[in-house]
Amino acid sequence: MITTVLMIEKPLVPTDVELVTTLHEGERQTFVVLMQPRGDQDRLLRALDDVALGELGDAVREGEEPEGEDAFRSAKLALDHSVQALREAGAEAVGRLIEDHPLELLSSVVRETGADEVVVLTAPHFVEELFHRDWASRARHKVGVPVLKLFAHAE
Repeated sequence: MITTVLMIEKPLVPTDVELVTTLHEGERQTFVVLMQPRGDQDRLLRALDDVALGELGDAVREGEEPEGEDAFRSAKLALDHSVQALREAGAEAVGRLIEDHPLELLSSVVRETGADEVVVLTAPHFVEELFHRDWASRARHKVGVPVLKLFAHAE
């Protein structure tokens, strides 16, 4: 059995579910899905990424994202949806919301579960990636297992 810690930013769409569940075809898979509620901490970086991608409307709408308890509820719904989608695809899956320090939680989950790998599934983050401050780059130095970065689909 392959145990994967899957870090996500938004609910998995069918294409993403297919992508992560076929990484190890023929093997039973278990996923521990980690999701961080969106908030003010990365709003500017998201807006810059939207501008870099030519999505000016999305950059303007970054100020309309839910905050605080609304962001937490929204993330919980997205996490539940993603876990259920993985289960429907035949994988075992559980989920946890990231409340503080994503990389510390990631490291502890990898240790606790004996995970074989980490998959970071996000939208492109050009500014963070340029300076190697994205989750995948930072995780590679902390977790002690292979870290794969994949880009999430928008459907």
